[in-house]
Amino acid sequence: MISLKRNSKRELTNATGLRTRKNSIYSPDQSTYFRISRSKFNDFITCKRCFYLDRVKGLISPSTPGWTLNETTDLLLKKEFDFCRERQIPHRSFSKFGLEDVVPFKHPDIEKWRDSLHHGLEYQVPGTNLILHGGVDDVWYHTRTKQVIVVDYKSQANRRELNQWTYLSDVYHQSYKVQLNVYAYLLENMGFDVYPNGYFFVCNANRDEDGFYGKMNFEEAIISYQLDYSGIESMILKMYSLMNDLYVPESNIACENCAYARQRNSLGV
Repeated sequence: MISLKRNSKRELTNATGLRTRKNSIYSPDQSTYFRISRSKFNDFITCKRCFYLDRVKGLISPSTPGWTLNETTDLLLKKEFDFCRERQIPHRSFSKFGLEDVVPFKHPDIEKWRDSLHHGLEYQVPGTNLILHGGVDDVWYHTRTKQVIVVDYKSQANRRELNQWTYLSDVYHQSYKVQLNVYAYLLENMGFDVYPNGYFFVCNANRDEDGFYGKMNFEEAIISYQLDYSGIESMILKMYSLMNDLYVPESNIACENCAYARQRNSLGV
């Protein structure tokens, strides 16, 4: 896919391939705090070379279109859960999945926690100048154990049976687990007692209908995931060490971005 850069007025503009906001570029051994998102932490796990070139050297990867249908699903789900949050009642789906003791968490900062661009959950990682942050889709509350629950909404259209095993074993969902683990790590270090299981609220579109007729039907499932964020901080420290290194790391051999760059460079163009 070829991406063209546009400004806020949707007009074509010069694409430099470089970041312009100085606070998005990390200088090795800088003393000031540096905010880094959960998604960039995932980039570090995926390909250290691409991550370094982005955060330290200021290169920008080509953009991709927004996932407007997925975002709309998230928006509508948030409206449903906010209705229950305000009244402190279980969501209509909870009893089906054995969550009778759960309600959406009512907290004055819930909107800030959801705002991945400006706020999100955040924590300054000890031994570093990094502030790790991430916008969580939702937080629920276990009324019996008095613990908060990390939740992520997911939309898909898949013919595979939707259950815990098929969903969590999917290789393309491994980053989802990291996502929940990071949210749990942040919440715990913000002073909250975190429930040992996180949940994916999955909306799976039915592709076997007779036609579209102006609507799509979704199967809903709440997939339980046993959290394990014991290694998150050590991985952040490795990321921090890499960011303070003066040498560009090797790429992941499976990274398609790096492969494209190598092949293009080999042509001398």
